[in-house]
Amino acid sequence: MAHEATRVLLDESRIPRTWYNIVADLPAPPPPPLHPGTGRPVGPEDLAPLFPMELIAQEAGAERFVPIPDDVRDVYRLWRPTPLIRARRLERALGTPARIYYKYEGGSPSGSHKANTAVPQAHYNAREGIRRLTTETGAGQWGTALAFACAQYGLECEIWMVRASHDQKPHRRSLMGVYGATVHASPSPLTRAGEAILAGDPDGPGSLGIAISEAVEVAAGADDTRYALGSVLNHVLMHQTVIGEEALEQLAAFGETPDLIVGCTGGGSNFAGLAFPFLREKLAGRIAPEIRAVEPAACPSFTRGTYAYDFGDTAGLTPLLKMHTLGHGFVPDPIHAGGLRYHGMSPLLSHLYELGMFGAVARSQTECFEAGVRFARTEGIVPAPEPAHAVAEAIAEALRCKESGEPKVILTALCGHGHFDLAAYDRYLSGEMRDFTLPQERIDAALAALPVR
Repeated sequence: MAHEATRVLLDESRIPRTWYNIVADLPAPPPPPLHPGTGRPVGPEDLAPLFPMELIAQEAGAERFVPIPDDVRDVYRLWRPTPLIRARRLERALGTPARIYYKYEGGSPSGSHKANTAVPQAHYNAREGIRRLTTETGAGQWGTALAFACAQYGLECEIWMVRASHDQKPHRRSLMGVYGATVHASPSPLTRAGEAILAGDPDGPGSLGIAISEAVEVAAGADDTRYALGSVLNHVLMHQTVIGEEALEQLAAFGETPDLIVGCTGGGSNFAGLAFPFLREKLAGRIAPEIRAVEPAACPSFTRGTYAYDFGDTAGLTPLLKMHTLGHGFVPDPIHAGGLRYHGMSPLLSHLYELGMFGAVARSQTECFEAGVRFARTEGIVPAPEPAHAVAEAIAEALRCKESGEPKVILTALCGHGHFDLAAYDRYLSGEMRDFTLPQERIDAALAALPVR
């Protein structure tokens, strides 16, 4: 089968029944979130205005496996299990002895992996009697996923979308509306945080940090409303481990073990979802893959950020998180296409990075779109700009294998399709797309405002 199959499909009975919590297997726990006023670790009472108690328990918990509710697995059946596909046509085009596999998450209703956590978040909020969820979204994949999930549970959904994406992606905005969500361009005049930003920069492109501030402000001000986050936090990363759990079984069906696992990172949920179950096996001594995160050169929190406590939002409404950060006031350049624009990286992933459990590289957007086009013309799927970063790194590794003759097994997650990103592909194909390397002085200026702890 390893030499003949192109894809491995699992039946519905193989949808994972548990999420995997890697905290249980770490040599040291990650640093806790801190209350910005007291500097002490936050407790459940501090998070209760924003999250339901079950998610708070998951966020702070160290139980190795957390049962997936039957109701959530029932919604998962709309698209899970997802296929693991060998990129044979891409391999032939590259002339590489490497074998490239990708876990395709673009078949979900929202077109990306984000639905894997949106559904359980909506489930737990509905179970606690919440009426409305607020959130932010950058490129729009998370907002679309949460809008879909809220529709499954009869919840209202209000979304603050980073203005640069709001203007560039009207059809992604329309899809959120089809699912029943209300979408605002951020910064907006609807919140104190938005008003403050607009007063200083009325034509600014916005940022995820600003949009988070707006969504958190509204959620914290209403008893029947909670906030949902699409990446960064421990419970979100844990929900995404359905990707890696399925991939473990599927790659074994190919008769393969990975030499390299590569994934794109913005906040970190897709990368963690693929890598954590394999990292569990690596920590147990059963496999020994290299694991590599890929981030954009325009927003390089791993490769150029500082590991420090920082706010998760621009206005300073969230707890302080120990993470690789470019500074909570950092605003990505609007020419950077796609997502992966958050100023910080998941605290849990940042902790693992500090422990040396994986490496990280940064890539420019033109080489990522070049890789996306190459992938589309061979494999037939147009990658979203985010996973195109991982595709670019997988191609680069495969070409290194061509030079060395090594038949490495490369595994990545194609976490979403690029059907709503064709305007960005147009800019690439027309030659109008430009790379943007973040000047060090902008990083220094944003980091100067880090909270002193």
